[in-house]
Amino acid sequence: MNTETSTLYKLIILYMLDKSEYPLTNSDISNLILDMEYTNYFTLQQAISDLETSDLISAESTTSNTTLYRITSGGQTTLNFFEDKISDAIKEDIHRYYVDNEIELKKDTSVTADYYKLTGQQYNVRCQIKDKNMVSFELSFHIQGKEQAEAACKNWKEKNSEVYAYLMDMLIQ
Repeated sequence: MNTETSTLYKLIILYMLDKSEYPLTNSDISNLILDMEYTNYFTLQQAISDLETSDLISAESTTSNTTLYRITSGGQTTLNFFEDKISDAIKEDIHRYYVDNEIELKKDTSVTADYYKLTGQQYNVRCQIKDKNMVSFELSFHIQGKEQAEAACKNWKEKNSEVYAYLMDMLIQ
């Protein structure tokens, strides 16, 4: 792969992160770039790694084995200098992807759940709903056993609207 092509993939990733209202997961980035057949999986992962090593993007890992990527100020500066290297057709593909997948993208990053071990078999579970990186709702509780903590996180991802509605109904009545 030549340097110019590698640079384009990195610029596409920076553009995606810049135009997104939310941090993106590796899957979010991969889905667009691989679906559009811009490159292959391994080249994409190398580009992401290079951007992270160069501090052009930052990565935040969660206990649910998800990494959330954000563009850094250095990444914004780089994108501002070289954005014209990305074709209008690619920019349009990215915008269309965001429109078509807005609900799923928002859900991937705005509804989070993680857990950590306390003592013995006790775990603390933290469930959150974020709106543009600000926590708008948080529920934290202790639970017995890792399997239950994992199940609580999984169920929060799937049933957060119902749980939130129920709690608000009970608390505000």
